[in-house]
Amino acid sequence: MTLPHRVSSVACAWLLLASAGVQAQVQTAYPDAAASDPARMGWMVGSPPPADRVLRFDDGSYFRFPALRWSVAHFRQLMPTVNVSRGLGAPVALPRALRRDIDALQFLPLGSDQPMSWEQSLAANYTDGIVVLHRGRVVYERYFGALQPQGQHAAMSVTKSFVGTLAAMLVAEGRLDPARRVADYVPELAASAFGSATVRQVMDMTTGIRFSEDYADPKAEVWAHAAAGNPLPKPADYNGPRSYYEFLQTVQPLGTHGAAFGYRTANTDALGWVLARVSGQSVAELLSDRIWSRLGTEQDAYMTVDATGTPFAGGGLNLGLRDMARFGEMLRNGGVFQGRRILPAAAVADIRRGGNPADFAQAGYRQLPGWSYRNMWWVTHNAHGAFAARGVHGQTLYIDPQAEMVIARFASHPVAGNAANDATSLPAYHALALHLMRSGKAP
Repeated sequence: MTLPHRVSSVACAWLLLASAGVQAQVQTAYPDAAASDPARMGWMVGSPPPADRVLRFDDGSYFRFPALRWSVAHFRQLMPTVNVSRGLGAPVALPRALRRDIDALQFLPLGSDQPMSWEQSLAANYTDGIVVLHRGRVVYERYFGALQPQGQHAAMSVTKSFVGTLAAMLVAEGRLDPARRVADYVPELAASAFGSATVRQVMDMTTGIRFSEDYADPKAEVWAHAAAGNPLPKPADYNGPRSYYEFLQTVQPLGTHGAAFGYRTANTDALGWVLARVSGQSVAELLSDRIWSRLGTEQDAYMTVDATGTPFAGGGLNLGLRDMARFGEMLRNGGVFQGRRILPAAAVADIRRGGNPADFAQAGYRQLPGWSYRNMWWVTHNAHGAFAARGVHGQTLYIDPQAEMVIARFASHPVAGNAANDATSLPAYHALALHLMRSGKAP
């Protein structure tokens, strides 16, 4: 990939954290999951590690495959972050009823007539960790690569769904009016394309903004976004925005607000600014105060930040796998977790209701027919009412209310776009949902 003159390889790596809308990429032969296993590769082992096993943020080496398989579980060692505190209360344990019948479960990948097993799909998708809850119990849990149960992993654009959930919460509480213009809350954005958009249009990514996420175009706005968010010192001749907030003020209009869904990471950063202005807290502080410290989580989470300390709302969250499953279980139960209400029921209902599939169809996601996007969640509109948070390289939180199932998965697939793993992920999730429903309670 050729980068613009003023954008470093670090900005390239930073960019990949932000984008989950890639629909096609150049086909490249990559080592499989076993061959690229971080423990086998020996990244960052030793005091110091051998020179050819050292990964660095400042030269972008940390995010080149297969090195990224180690990095996604160690971002805090490599770049600036801010904590998302779990508070001081004791963790609330998840009940366990592990099953032995899931690995052998068979399904047909999309577009294939050759069956695949659940266990085979984990390797095919470079899974780093996966937890399945059924009726609130852990029925399946496995870890691979550099991730351990006590570790944290990059959630990538799953972050967007956490931010969208915070916005839906404030809307349900009457603190945020989705019909008001963004400029009413953030006057600094009045002259940008966001100023005339409603908060709802930002929450559902139906804004008309000039923001291309086409990596092949060196003039695409996503490169300017990446450069602005890069927390490292800028080149001497750099004269662009130096933070997410500065960048958002430069975004220009293109098209009509509310006309169609268009996945653009800048929307989430703009929403993060609105939330910060309404609540008086950063996104990281708001997430800790209203959700993370109330869920009985096992670990603190953390978010990557720009040079001014602003959390990356579009993709900077890192967290433990079981804790992500807890968040999903809370949503499955209408905002309640283990008897405690965390979110207003109206907020969860609005997420699950979804957006307009006709608006979504214009974005051209061929593997997601009939889906929609609402409050920064992907809604399937299938018979089970399933909805999901999705991030590059395979990060997923998949919630199936009908099957009473939650799947939390971290991965490090060599191809960023979800189109590379959806064929062997989405049918596997649905097959497991049907299997759990048929088999009744866990043995």
